[in-house]
Amino acid sequence: MAFEFTDGNFQQEVLQTDKVTFIDLWAEWCGPCRLMGPVVEELADEFKDRAVVGKLNVDDNPETPMQYNVRGIPTFLLFKNGELKEKIVGAQSKKVLQDKILAQLT
Repeated sequence: MAFEFTDGNFQQEVLQTDKVTFIDLWAEWCGPCRLMGPVVEELADEFKDRAVVGKLNVDDNPETPMQYNVRGIPTFLLFKNGELKEKIVGAQSKKVLQDKILAQLT
């Protein structure tokens, strides 16, 4: 199951961890975001022991998207050791996202 990131836990769960962290920035009203939801859940299950995969609702948590200049959703942020490594905008295939996460795990 995908982890739920918030503005409140972002510092601790993303910026202060040494884990690879993959975040789906989404909103309920966004069609492409809803399309990507099951893919993100699959990635969360697939990488559960190696990376943290989760979602951040941009409507409920406006600070984080503003901090990372997110202008469209879905946007995926990939962190390693608290550092932003990738920013991927728009719906993507599961394979593309898997490859991005795997690249940070090596």
